[in-house]
Amino acid sequence: MSPKDKKKLNKLRVKLDKLDNSLISLIKKRTELVKEVLSLKKYKHQIVDKRRIAIILKNIRNKSKKLKIDPKITNHIWKNMIKAYIDFERRNFKKK
Repeated sequence: MSPKDKKKLNKLRVKLDKLDNSLISLIKKRTELVKEVLSLKKYKHQIVDKRRIAIILKNIRNKSKKLKIDPKITNHIWKNMIKAYIDFERRNFKKK
């Protein structure tokens, strides 16, 4: 890699790091909302709503196509995020 390309790479990595910091803040906000949602659920079986998950993934696919983002990338990200939050809800569910 040329010195010029290394400099470009470093600048891009700095931009990616800044973007990652923004994503962390958004994940924190999302987690707080998920906690509120979880507080409304009375039964553990309410944690997974397959119909809602299907709608979310369909919407993400459509938005990805509209914004010219590879839908496989966003689908993979959202499926993993959904799985992570389902796990979070199961670990934090408190029967009333």
